[in-house]
Amino acid sequence: MTAHISPWMDDELTMLQESLRGFYAKEMVPHEDRWQQQGHIDRDFWNKAGDFGILCASVPEEYGGMGGDFRHEAVIATEQFRAAGFSGFGNSVHSQICAGYILDYGSEAQKKRWLPKMASGEMVCAIAMTEPGTGSDLQNIKTTARLEGNEYVVNGSKTFITNGQQADLIIVVAKTDPSLGSKGISLIVVEAAEAPGFARGRNLEKLGLKSQDTSELFFDNVRVPPENLLGETEGQGFYQLMKSLPQERLVVALGGAAAMEKALEETVAYTAERIAFGKPLLEMQNTRFKLAEVKTIAHIARVFLDDCVAKHLRGELDATTASMAKWWVTQMQCDTIDECLQLFGGYGYMSEYPISTMYADARVQKIYGGSNEIMKELIARSLTA
Repeated sequence: MTAHISPWMDDELTMLQESLRGFYAKEMVPHEDRWQQQGHIDRDFWNKAGDFGILCASVPEEYGGMGGDFRHEAVIATEQFRAAGFSGFGNSVHSQICAGYILDYGSEAQKKRWLPKMASGEMVCAIAMTEPGTGSDLQNIKTTARLEGNEYVVNGSKTFITNGQQADLIIVVAKTDPSLGSKGISLIVVEAAEAPGFARGRNLEKLGLKSQDTSELFFDNVRVPPENLLGETEGQGFYQLMKSLPQERLVVALGGAAAMEKALEETVAYTAERIAFGKPLLEMQNTRFKLAEVKTIAHIARVFLDDCVAKHLRGELDATTASMAKWWVTQMQCDTIDECLQLFGGYGYMSEYPISTMYADARVQKIYGGSNEIMKELIARSLTA
């Protein structure tokens, strides 16, 4: 199949794309089955990724990064999904979300302290938003960070935290002033090695993404120095989160598009070899029509996302368009992978076939990063704005 070439690609990015394919094929794909069994990727893979330049690609070189822009992050994220259609490597959270918060809102001292270690893989980062009773409704979080003397005292619990078991650095969404609602939310950075009272819960067992550690986190009077506040003053957290969410949702959608493309590739290969009623499945009209639909949807998704990436690079990607990309692409990801799995017949339900893992992994795409119902509500608000 002829691969789609995004208009924002150039020779440098094409070289990065090709080198990433070799890296993922050698260092990630052969270990996926074992990582799924153990429930997390090997810790030293983060160091290998750092050595290769995968981590914090859009962070300036002065802070240890590659000095690229969002195009580099998009290529890195896309090739990860294209390599196997799935992976527990939580780099999208580490590099495209957490590093962005520190780069955009951190002080010069914070950037120099944390970003080089994140870029090398010495530190793994997580962001702790979701709580047992609070998902998309961030204004109602219960975790607090109260200033007592010259320290913040953090109390509360978080759940469904990607990289939670391995995180050395955790950006905690907390209320520094519960009486102010969303205006009382701040982002506090907790360094796990220096945080008595911090505890990790169990590595949660999930329907999919089994090689990704996803954890409960607990904060019991965890004392944090005031210089770990992101932003010059308290109460900026909700604004910081809202401003950064369009990129997070674009990253989710990019992964969904790449997973569709990988599913199509796997299904074409399987149906070309699978013989039924004396001929390959791919020669049967139903198979060809179903795969034609999948190819069309995947192509439309890619073209739409190319436009979103271009807008984002110009600073023009608005929350409404990012919400459209997130809900539609992830819905199509689930629908098309379901169609692909059907063409595998009973084998599609077997874990030994990648399509079954891709099917299970796809489901959460409609939930995290803001549920698709929330995405539609945000889009609906724009109708009368």
